[in-house]
Amino acid sequence: MKIAVPAEVDLGEPRVAATPDTVKRLVGLGATVAVESGAGLKSGIVDADYETAGATIASSAQDALTGADVVLKVRRPTDAEIPSYKPGALVLGIMDPYGNEPALQALANAGLATFAMELMPRITRAQVMDVLSSQANLAGYRAVIDAAAEFGRALPMMMTAAGTVPAARCFVMGAGVAGLQAIATARRLGAVVTATDVRPASKEQVESLGAKFIAVEDEEFKQAETSGGYAKPMSAEYQAKQAALVAEHIKKQDLVITTALIPGRPAPKLISSAMVASMKPGSVLVDLAVERGGNVEGAIAGQVTDVNGVKIVGYLNVAGRIAASASQLYAKNLFAFLETMIDKQAKALAVKWDDELVKATLLTRENSIVHPSFAPKVEGAVQ
Repeated sequence: MKIAVPAEVDLGEPRVAATPDTVKRLVGLGATVAVESGAGLKSGIVDADYETAGATIASSAQDALTGADVVLKVRRPTDAEIPSYKPGALVLGIMDPYGNEPALQALANAGLATFAMELMPRITRAQVMDVLSSQANLAGYRAVIDAAAEFGRALPMMMTAAGTVPAARCFVMGAGVAGLQAIATARRLGAVVTATDVRPASKEQVESLGAKFIAVEDEEFKQAETSGGYAKPMSAEYQAKQAALVAEHIKKQDLVITTALIPGRPAPKLISSAMVASMKPGSVLVDLAVERGGNVEGAIAGQVTDVNGVKIVGYLNVAGRIAASASQLYAKNLFAFLETMIDKQAKALAVKWDDELVKATLLTRENSIVHPSFAPKVEGAVQ
């Protein structure tokens, strides 16, 4: 059972899919682990650390991947990488499947069994495998740090002999994992924090962290959550009422963090250019949804833009901006999932294809796209 950990080819991806800790555990399960030289450098992990944990250091991705039964990745393999993979190999990573069916077909054509870690169901036994939560948690933290770095004032109230510095006001839009961590971080830094979300359950969570909840709490609001805990798309009428409330509130804010995402859909626009224009010069907005089109009108992916003195931060891969911590958590997510596919007595792969976690995350297998959400539609089939 050979497991390969190649370096990420995306130059904007500093994370790595295994750490010395997870390598040691994989070796303990009977695996041979090959790590491409330099794969962990951007996460602060040198080759010697992997060797000490029991890995073999491969001089190239090709050497690491040759004969590998399992490949651990951060991002979906590119067309250039796929030819190095052994047909039938298991590939675990963040596959970004929505809207990328041609890329999924290329994985299927190569005979790979690919698993999208971001599709992991949010159930109790899978909590340790939940990459969306582990990475969003860090992104929420980093968003506040980035906002504070761009802000020209201190966040906490400071009483000095020369006068009092008022506390900054921070508004967090979206109280999922990223939003709740942003709230907690802004509070720790001394800001006065408010937050909003369309899910009614979030009100208690927001208030438990010491922030004030801002929302139009009508009947639609009370029904605005799926059974899986995700936000439902809201009606145009509700969005208009909420936008009016937010527009008035946002004028008084110094920092705004937006985190709203709906799986498989473009990010909802929460902040219009008029709202941005209403903010005080020196204010900062951080858009964590910029990779999906953004919550803030005027946000540009990968850039910090200045609109009449108001900064809009659109950094990509925000979790990757604290790569050492992100890799540590992500590698544990991968290990926890892969461990369920290994027979500990035989020390060999034994995938339970009917397991609910496998079925929920499996994208391609045996030259086909098998996930029902992404498989090609058959003409004339009964829906």
